Amino acid sequence: MLGLTRTPLRVSLFGGGTDYRPYFERRPGAVVGFAIDRYIYVSALKLNGWQDYNYRLAYSQLETVRSIEDLEHPIVREVLRLWRVGERLDLSTQSDFPAGSGLGSSSAFTVGFVNLISTLFGRALSKAELARMAMHVEHDLLQENVGVQDQLHTAFGGLNRFDFDGGDIRVTPVAASPATLARLNSCLVLVHCGVVRRASDAAANQLDAIRRRQTDAELAALYDLVGACVDLLERPGDPIRELGRLLREGWALKRRLASGVTTSTVDELYERALQAGAYGGKLCGAGGGGAVFLLVEPERLAAVREAVSPFPVVPVEIDVAGAVVMHPTRRMPASLPHELGASFRPANLTAAAAE
Repeated sequence: MLGLTRTPLRVSLFGGGTDYRPYFERRPGAVVGFAIDRYIYVSALKLNGWQDYNYRLAYSQLETVRSIEDLEHPIVREVLRLWRVGERLDLSTQSDFPAGSGLGSSSAFTVGFVNLISTLFGRALSKAELARMAMHVEHDLLQENVGVQDQLHTAFGGLNRFDFDGGDIRVTPVAASPATLARLNSCLVLVHCGVVRRASDAAANQLDAIRRRQTDAELAALYDLVGACVDLLERPGDPIRELGRLLREGWALKRRLASGVTTSTVDELYERALQAGAYGGKLCGAGGGGAVFLLVEPERLAAVREAVSPFPVVPVEIDVAGAVVMHPTRRMPASLPHELGASFRPANLTAAAAE
């Protein structure tokens, strides 16, 4: 094996929508959330000389092609093209959650694949560089309807606040105490509602509303909840019950951002979970399906599991490592893309966290 990367999925607590460029280029935005201990894995092997193809790519589909240009997977194609990779490769990816679950899997894959290829064919990138390059691939090269929080969550890991203001992004770890983090980790639960959707498609209606300035009031309120959440998690005391209340408030706001954010299945699952003892929660991602995040006391987990049956209930914890290279890689000669995707704006990304 040439290399293997592991990149965490994420849960966004508050501020989603303010991380879209049409919003934060005219008004300040912010998001608070965390990476989770569920991952995307991407690996690479060097092909031997006898195959009649030069690239094999295994994901939900299997591709065997002679040329990079023939690859259907857009992220793999653009990253290999960007790094001018000429080596014959066998590439594969695996995930702890299905794509389309609202957990940032597309950006996690982009960050993980950039991490793999940059380490193999240039130099290892810092976490800020990984996030910025993933933004460049998804926004500039592929023109995807996605925000910029997912690339940051998955690259940095941990519990963070991200601020977006015109040409600047600032990453600030939430200074929660070990006791607060342990308490939080004991109550984090995901429930998959059985429906998956494509993030870029789910975000299209929200982006249209943002461009028309139809949801500025809701997004401003979600922005305020980011500060309230950070203040709550950083002060002494048990934050769980109050955080649940904030999540219920945020979910009510998010439901107003665009049609199709929620579904009758999600609404019923959510209400059943609250009645069984969950403090609060939200649908992850842009909406339309995927995973519902809940805050649940450990002693109420069995009751919630029964209430939302047959949907699977998965306890999770906060990942603190972010994007990592798990397998020693043998680097090969290649050139680093020019200025690390310097055409992407915002270009200034500062992080208070040590990398």
